[in-house]
Amino acid sequence: MARRSGLLLLTCVTLLIGLGFVMLVSTNFYVDPAKGGGESYANVWGQARYLGVGLVLLTLFACLDYNALLRWSIPLFILGLISMLLCKVPGIGVASHGAARWIRVFGISGQPSEFARIAFIILAAVIAARITTASAGQGWRSPFAHSMLLLAAMLGAFFVQEDLGNAAITGVLAFTLLFVAGEKLWKLLLCGAVFAALGITAVIHNPNRMKRLVAIEDLKGNATDLGMQQTVSQLAFGSGGIQGRGLGEGRMKLSYLPESHTDFIFPMLGEELGFLGTSATVLIYILLLLSGMCIAAYAPNRFGKILGLGLSALIACGALVNMGVATSLLPNKGLPLPFVSHGGSSLVAACIAVGILVNIHRQGVLITRDQLPVLRRNRRWTPQL
Repeated sequence: MARRSGLLLLTCVTLLIGLGFVMLVSTNFYVDPAKGGGESYANVWGQARYLGVGLVLLTLFACLDYNALLRWSIPLFILGLISMLLCKVPGIGVASHGAARWIRVFGISGQPSEFARIAFIILAAVIAARITTASAGQGWRSPFAHSMLLLAAMLGAFFVQEDLGNAAITGVLAFTLLFVAGEKLWKLLLCGAVFAALGITAVIHNPNRMKRLVAIEDLKGNATDLGMQQTVSQLAFGSGGIQGRGLGEGRMKLSYLPESHTDFIFPMLGEELGFLGTSATVLIYILLLLSGMCIAAYAPNRFGKILGLGLSALIACGALVNMGVATSLLPNKGLPLPFVSHGGSSLVAACIAVGILVNIHRQGVLITRDQLPVLRRNRRWTPQL
C-alpha cells in the first residue's frame, strides 16, 4: 500500500476530474431560455483552462521539496490573510449570496480562502510538529498557544468575510491536527468550547444564518425559500433511483435547481447516474483519503506527516460537507465538491494540495521486510507520527 499510495491518489484525482467534466458537459447542455437558450459550454472551457493551470502547479509542487515550505509558511499565511481581507475592499471584493468571498483583479476573479486554507494548514503543521512533552510548560511561547493565535487570526478573517461555514471546517481541521500531533485533549476541548461558543453567538445574532439553520429542520415549510435547493436535491436523488436516468437526461437542471453545476452538482450526479454513481463517487473520495493518510504515515519527518494528513483531511472534509448539504444532512453551505464542481479556485487549490502530497510520497520512508516483524510486534501498520 505504501508504494502504491501515490499512484492510487493520482488515480482517484484523475477519476474525479474526469467525472467532473462529464457532469459539467451534461449540466451545461441546457441553458435557461432567459439567458439565450441553446447549448453553452463556456463553463466547460473555463474549467479546462483552470485545470491546465492546476496541473502545472501540481507538477511544480510535486517536484519541489515540501520542506522548503517551512521557510515560506509565515509569508504564505500572511499573504493568504491579506487576500481574504481584500474581499471587503470596494472595487476589488465581490459579494455573493450574502458573503464577501471573491476578489476581481484585472478582470480575473478568484476565491482567496481556497488558497489561504492551504497556507493555514502548512503553518499549522509547522507549529504542531514542535509539540512535545517538554513544550507544555512554555506558556504563551508554547506551540499550542501559537496554534491558537494562528487559528484565531484565520477564523477572524472568515468572520470578516461572513463565512462561518468555512470557519467551522477550518477549526475542526486545526483541532484534529493538534490532537494527532499529541496535544492534550483537555486543552483542545476547552479551547474548542470557547471557539464554538463564539460561533454559536455569531449565528444567533445573524438572522440570515438562523433562517438557514432552521430551514434544514423543515424543508417542506421552506421549499420555496431557503430550503428550495435541498428540496429539489432530494427530488433529484429520488428520481435517479438505482441506475439513474442516464447522462444528459436529468430534469432538475432545467432551471429547477440553481447552482447545479457548482455547489449542487452531486444531486445531478445522483439523478443521472443513480445510487450506483453516487456510491462509486463516495468510494473514490474514501480511497483518496486513505491514500493521503498512508502517504502521511510514511513521510520522513513530523512536519510531512502532519502536513500530509491536513491536506488529505481538507479535501475529504470539503467532499463530506458538500455531500452533507446536498443530502440535507447539513444546513445549506456554498462549498464545491472537490475536483468535480465547476470552480477555478477550488480546482487549482486542490491540485496544489495533491502536488504537495505527491512530493511527500516521493520522499516517503519505505518499510522493508526486515522491519515488518517489529511493527507487528508493536501492533502497528505504519511508522509512528
